[in-house]
Amino acid sequence: KFPTMTKTHPRILALFDVDDTLTAARKVVTPEVTARIAKLKNQITVGVVGGSDLVKQKEQLGEDVIHTFDYSFSENGLVGYHNGECINKTSLKEYVGNDKLNKFINFTLLYIANLDIPIKRGTFIEFRQGMLNVSPIGRNCSQDERDDFEQYDHIHQVRAKMVNVLRAQFADYDFTYSIGGQVSSLSSHLASHAAAVDLIRRVPHGMGQDVLPQVPERRRL
Repeated sequence: KFPTMTKTHPRILALFDVDDTLTAARKVVTPEVTARIAKLKNQITVGVVGGSDLVKQKEQLGEDVIHTFDYSFSENGLVGYHNGECINKTSLKEYVGNDKLNKFINFTLLYIANLDIPIKRGTFIEFRQGMLNVSPIGRNCSQDERDDFEQYDHIHQVRAKMVNVLRAQFADYDFTYSIGGQVSSLSSHLASHAAAVDLIRRVPHGMGQDVLPQVPERRRL
């Protein structure tokens, strides 16, 4: 665990992404990064926010992630912890309802089935607490296949086109879409890192809104 002591500047917040920031994509944090975060945490308030669920966040950052960071947010801020205690858990199923979710999932699976892309694997839709992770190639692909698809998608804009179709088809769903990682698109009604910042502002005795600048949201399509 990171050491606990009085911070030098507790009202200053550093909020880190996981993949390609604290770790390489889907890899485990290195001891060097862990040590630097521990040193930083002694001085300021430190938080982590990522698109993956808490299980995957623990795999990358350690089982004690909700304690070792002052703030821990998974699913782009839809599930949040402060000093190990849950402060927010948004349920997409309760918000949208099963009927609407089924329509969205069925349409998306059919759309992916008709995609003409070099390879497909498995787990095309991953249901999380507060969001859906949609992957045209499938999340079961290998790292080499992820890398190849990322290059293919950069040229052919597979995910961007899919997001445009889903947004038009389900315009009444009040979903937010963003492209994340190498192979996924994220669909939710509140999927943005700004949600995490808003939660921090609302934590009793936390940093006040006057000392937290506006944090830009992830790129939306």
